[in-house]
Amino acid sequence: MALSNNVIGAINFVAMLLSVPVIGAGIWLAMEPDNSCVKILQWPVIILGILILIVALAGFVGGFWRIPWLLVFYLIAMLILIILLACLVVFIYMVTVRGSGHLEPSRAYLEYHLDDFSGWLRRRVQSSYKWDRIRSCLSSTNMCAELNQRYRMAQDFFNAHISPLQSGCCKPPTQCGYTFVNPTYWISPINNAADMDCLQWNNDQNQLCYGCDSCKAGLLANLKKEWRRADIILLITLVALIWVYLIGCCAFRNAKTEDLFRRYKQGYT
Repeated sequence: MALSNNVIGAINFVAMLLSVPVIGAGIWLAMEPDNSCVKILQWPVIILGILILIVALAGFVGGFWRIPWLLVFYLIAMLILIILLACLVVFIYMVTVRGSGHLEPSRAYLEYHLDDFSGWLRRRVQSSYKWDRIRSCLSSTNMCAELNQRYRMAQDFFNAHISPLQSGCCKPPTQCGYTFVNPTYWISPINNAADMDCLQWNNDQNQLCYGCDSCKAGLLANLKKEWRRADIILLITLVALIWVYLIGCCAFRNAKTEDLFRRYKQGYT
């Protein structure tokens, strides 16, 4: 029985270690400028990681110090957390399965359209009261100013692989036919009717295309890219946690069996 309990404690120490990539994924998302402005996914991930750490710690203590009720709590709580983590992994995949960039002639960067993304993601940015806060946060970053420092010539900029957020927020849509002066200053549009965003563009460095649907789409494209990376980490952690949980269940069952056998043997003798 002591051996089985030690196994339970050891595998729960592994479960404690597995909480680190979950918490780390949430912290990484929180540190990304776009995610820090939107504030959707990072806190659920961080909280879930902390809960896994706490429950695994309870299993660790219950295993090494042989506290049955703590082990029962661990088995029930960890099962719930594994289900929640699985739901989160599937949810992230489902909301990011749609949405990709579009090529434009003579451009290395991509253009993004809001309608290409899932309805759930679009609702996070479409309402004016939500977007006003996000817009203010995005405009306070230096992502657009960096383009002016990096690209001086039009052709260099057209050949650049800029981020979706920079493509959507820092320049007008290509189909408007604006003339390049610098990455955040454009003049003389050819076709203002091509897209409503053509009328939204403003050379004021605090305005640019932050009010454009292309900026919202670029934000969602950035989120999709980062959420997919986090989802891979969560998926790997989920698989590892399931294996650890199953081993823990077997060890707990063996410990109970050994305990029953020991009691029976003592009663028999």
